[in-house]
Amino acid sequence: MYSEKVMDHFTNPRNMGEIENPSGVGTVGNAKCGDIMRIYLDIDDHQIIRECKFKTFGCGAAVATSSMATELVKGKTIEEALKVTNQAVMEALDGLPSAKIHCSLLAEEAVHAALWDYAQKKGIEIEGLQKPRSDIHEDDTEEEY
Repeated sequence: MYSEKVMDHFTNPRNMGEIENPSGVGTVGNAKCGDIMRIYLDIDDHQIIRECKFKTFGCGAAVATSSMATELVKGKTIEEALKVTNQAVMEALDGLPSAKIHCSLLAEEAVHAALWDYAQKKGIEIEGLQKPRSDIHEDDTEEEY
């Protein structure tokens, strides 16, 4: 059963779409379930995320976690955005069914992938940011819990 917040972010997603000339783009997926998530970031000269948009192909939980992740990082510094974990996304949505936890992992990793892309384009290193994985497996959720 999905929470009211999950249903709201699925039926009324925030920040859906693309950013023209983004500072960074991150694309991740789950080969087993077929979810694909792409996050676009517009980052200013002070490393503040001015705009964040997403495009997701997947289930309702994938859309909802993408929507919530964009809400959580918009207006934040890069360092603050790095602290937005899959757990934070799930808590902000009032939880997810255990079979859908991988969607929150996708959202976290898509943000990190977009930040990685930004860092590569700028030729900078962001402390604490590791090269993202492009394929997030459902088995990964068991490592987290």
